[in-house]
Amino acid sequence: VQLQASGGGLVQAGGSLRLSCAASGRTRGINDMGWYRQAPGKERELVASTTRGYNKYIVESVKGRFTISRDNAKNTVYLQMNGLKPEDTAVYYCNVVVETSGDRYDYWGQGTQVTVSS
Repeated sequence: VQLQASGGGLVQAGGSLRLSCAASGRTRGINDMGWYRQAPGKERELVASTTRGYNKYIVESVKGRFTISRDNAKNTVYLQMNGLKPEDTAVYYCNVVVETSGDRYDYWGQGTQVTVSS
């Protein structure tokens, strides 16, 4: 599975960005799709995830501002980020979990930089 992420950039506080991540290759068996982020000097954290059945998780710090969605037909996951704050500055990584024959495989995108200026 290959992941191609896009949509990062530089935005002022209060602005919006939309991240996209498209999976290609052996996409059969894709289950969870999500976004992680890693700020300088900090550990990577899960921001949001969604199952194939559209159950969703959003980390508390971005609730009400970020929305995750997916298009199963396109094997694509999106992260709509509104009301961005400087503390949202990080490299954002998409993550896809493939489950097949009882095995789990995690795939990661290349990371896209999101910078929020104050």
